[in-house]
Amino acid sequence: MSYNKIMREIIDYKQLNGLDLAYLGDAVYETFIRQHLLAQGITKPMWLQRTAKNFVSAKAHAAIYNLMVEDEMLTAEELEYFKRGRNAKSHTKAKNTDVVTYRISTGFEALMGYLHASQQDARLDELVTWIIAQVESGRTRDNGTTTK
Repeated sequence: MSYNKIMREIIDYKQLNGLDLAYLGDAVYETFIRQHLLAQGITKPMWLQRTAKNFVSAKAHAAIYNLMVEDEMLTAEELEYFKRGRNAKSHTKAKNTDVVTYRISTGFEALMGYLHASQQDARLDELVTWIIAQVESGRTRDNGTTTK
């Protein structure tokens, strides 16, 4: 089976719970960010980890989500899938953050999973491009997610 065929396997995203969508979205979003960082010429593992943290930590997800709301970036349907993830009953605990931030992060990941599973590739690309611009411009800095 080819890579493209596997990546285009149909997922009945409407039947997935918020944690399933977050599981998928975590991987999809992190792949976008890793691709971006490597394309920027960052190749040392320590710098990749430090820089990626500005994009992929729970605190970063929460800051990004707050900006999405502030800038009215999300559709009503996207907000519903965010809420599906945020409100999901998780049996794992937040490691380095509070419960509210962790739940927002799960919602953010569920949103990314929903967009990928529903094959809204252009919209996913649009949002990730917007996210990268927000982080790199320092807009998430107020929430302590971007290193100076």
